[in-house]
Amino acid sequence: MDIKQFSVDRSKYDQADEHTPAFVAKPGLTKELVIEISKKKNEPEWMLQKRLQGFELFQKTKIPVWGPDLSQLDLNNIVYYIDPNAKETDSWDEVPEEIKKTFDRLGIPEAEKTALGGVGSQYDSSVVYHKIKKDLEDKGVIFENMDTAVQKYPELVKKYFMTSCIPVNDHKFIMLHAAIWSGGSFIYVPQNVKVDLPLQAYFRMNAQRSGQFEHTLIIVDKGAQLHYVEGCSSPLYSNNSLHAGCVELHVLEGARMRYSSIENWSKNVYNLNTKRAIVHKNAVVEWLNGNNGSQCTMLYPCSILIGEGARSDSLGIAFANTGQNQDTGAKVIHAAPRTSSTIRAKSISKGGGVSSYRGSVVVTKNATDTKSSVTCDALLIDNKSISNTYPFMKIDTNKVDIVHEASVGKIGEEEIFYLMSRGLTEEQAIQMVVSGFIEPVVKALPLEYAVELNKLIEMEMEGAVG
Repeated sequence: MDIKQFSVDRSKYDQADEHTPAFVAKPGLTKELVIEISKKKNEPEWMLQKRLQGFELFQKTKIPVWGPDLSQLDLNNIVYYIDPNAKETDSWDEVPEEIKKTFDRLGIPEAEKTALGGVGSQYDSSVVYHKIKKDLEDKGVIFENMDTAVQKYPELVKKYFMTSCIPVNDHKFIMLHAAIWSGGSFIYVPQNVKVDLPLQAYFRMNAQRSGQFEHTLIIVDKGAQLHYVEGCSSPLYSNNSLHAGCVELHVLEGARMRYSSIENWSKNVYNLNTKRAIVHKNAVVEWLNGNNGSQCTMLYPCSILIGEGARSDSLGIAFANTGQNQDTGAKVIHAAPRTSSTIRAKSISKGGGVSSYRGSVVVTKNATDTKSSVTCDALLIDNKSISNTYPFMKIDTNKVDIVHEASVGKIGEEEIFYLMSRGLTEEQAIQMVVSGFIEPVVKALPLEYAVELNKLIEMEMEGAVG
């Protein structure tokens, strides 16, 4: 695919629209704010108690120091809740004009007219638009704003929300998330129902010094299938912002779930997202992640294979430019016999950017006949950029087949010279090499997102010559 055929407009990502929110919390996290959020959402007592548990744990837990430097993230300067002054609607015409302008530039919800089964759009702390095709509703598929799901499906939400998959006490930023989460997606696919068109959610963090903490909870019942797509963006400000979302996937026996995500946060955002799946007998989960933008990203989608014959496949690309630290990877826990997993991680570093693969493969003693393959490929555009690899493997049984490969390459003068001898400019030659490097990720994405990822990479590659 020739990425030069697509126009690039940085303003569609970096421009913030003027909009007057209904409620903006003061910077910093307090118990009173946690209670106020729960009260505004008219939540049941059990959810309030879960929030307060998260708050108390967050207060006494230190910021992790094992990964990228988080010392510049001032948690007391973050605004943790912003109500965008817009009621949720299933009619795009009813969305406030200022908010609509933002999503129109990003192509939301235009995509639902062609290739999607449903769309949700969140602006700061609240979902403003949500719609699902009627034929999916008729099959019993539930696709709701997470806040709405707490009201409409309390027993189902209570059973799965931050229990076995990602408990409240998991780590400091999950504790924070539990305290002040807002919005997100709730999906339930009934037994043997196959959702042919992807469901999509788009999250926009528009305010300065803000935080966004959407919660995605998906249950794919026995024999069912689903492809869910998430996109994220924010404008560029001088002050730091924080994204600490949470994704919980429950893939039941014989089910299949693909989760695709393109995250394009601006370079003042700390992206500290947590994504995890519990995968049952003969079920399959597929992770597809593209990480671009953000000052710092710490993201390692994790699959816990608890059923015999369960499988996890993870494919991701991270791009680190000047002043960026992209610390990404994947984790798999093999906890049952005859489980299998693949991890393919790709990274590009340019302008002194730092990209790191940080992954983990754990095989328990009863997970016999397990197969796992890990491949890490890094591409350095210049001499000042950095690529790191931090693999971890813990194997507690001998009956396994485990492979790990890592490679780091740099665009060489010989290949550039060869491509230029075929009539390409130096810039076009570099773009061609990069396009070939990211091709496996692009091919796995829906067309609209493949185009978008190509455009984002092209933007980052501008000025690579010289």
